[in-house]
Amino acid sequence: MTPTKTIIAAALFLIIALYCQIDPFKHSAISNFPDFKSHKVDLCPWSELPKQRDELNLLHKSEIKFLNQIQGPESIVFDSLGRGPYTGLADGRVVFWNGESWTDFAVTSPLRSELCSPKPSPLDYLKNEHVCGRPLGLRFDKKTGDLYIADAYFGLLKVGPEGGLATPLVTEAEGIPLKFTNDLDFDEEGNIYFTDSSSKYQRRNFMQLVFSAEDSGRLLKYDPTTKQTTVLLKNLQFPNGVSMSKDKSFFVFCEGSIGRLRRYWLKGEKAGTSEVFAVLPGFPDNVRTNEKGEFWVGIHCRRSIYNHIVSLYPQLRKFLLKLPIPTIYQYLMHIGGRPHGVIVKFSPEGELVQILEDSQGKVVKAVSEVEEKDGKLWIGSVLMPFVAVYEL
Repeated sequence: MTPTKTIIAAALFLIIALYCQIDPFKHSAISNFPDFKSHKVDLCPWSELPKQRDELNLLHKSEIKFLNQIQGPESIVFDSLGRGPYTGLADGRVVFWNGESWTDFAVTSPLRSELCSPKPSPLDYLKNEHVCGRPLGLRFDKKTGDLYIADAYFGLLKVGPEGGLATPLVTEAEGIPLKFTNDLDFDEEGNIYFTDSSSKYQRRNFMQLVFSAEDSGRLLKYDPTTKQTTVLLKNLQFPNGVSMSKDKSFFVFCEGSIGRLRRYWLKGEKAGTSEVFAVLPGFPDNVRTNEKGEFWVGIHCRRSIYNHIVSLYPQLRKFLLKLPIPTIYQYLMHIGGRPHGVIVKFSPEGELVQILEDSQGKVVKAVSEVEEKDGKLWIGSVLMPFVAVYEL
């Protein structure tokens, strides 16, 4: 390269760097977040990521149900009589399929208004979620019929078998408000274990949370007898789904930014400690246990080499995020170019035993949760206007 070309290249690089530093036209994905910080993600080496693939793209065979009747159904549950499904929607309602139509069952927000009226897509509700509520994880207590709800904005709540306005149980822990309550499960004594994905970002800013990989997430325990909430683990990077083992000796929870399942022991000599249970091929949302004690994990997409690199180098990630590239395109870069759902199943010992995917995103573009019932997988997603059903 000639000296002139070298000078021009250096000047061009300096101008780009200066533009990214100042962001004068506020076109970047993080322009509205002046305190944005990017964090390093403690990833396993690229070579150790699970390599198994579903070459047949079996999720293409999924049946799309309730298209455009429901927006963003994340968690799928059935009551003690097998009725349902019940699911939480982007407009803040929990609804129930009565066999013929969807019926309102519960709401989490006492602030609901016309802002929560029907909109074209799940993402159209984002800016008003803090008013309407956003029910995410759902769990029925099969003994009492009560439904427990993790609402992203209104914390951990409970509603009786007749539904209605849910009652808040937990809205803060150790003086820190729950900012992004995500999922829950409970043990034999009725203690509830749940996640708060971030103490900094609300769910309506989930893309910035993904970009940041910040570590203010928490794993918590609520004792319904004493009404006390305990922080079990803190400094987590996007903790998400929670599910008990069949024998209730431990539960697993998802670490979204890192892409792995972690086990927290409740019984035995390891009680009160945690360890890595399984490394995942992508970004997990929820995890659910089937009757055999196996764990189904919903994965939004596989980890791309681009994301792997920028996860390890947070300053590079922040530099790229300050380029005048719209948020949605930055997000697509992080997920490998297009939405594509993946489902994995692990044995009770943490061995990968099955993988289902839609690598082209033709049918199942994203997966939030997988509920196995009567030989079928009920697949929900916060990003889709339907439920997908796959026959095993």
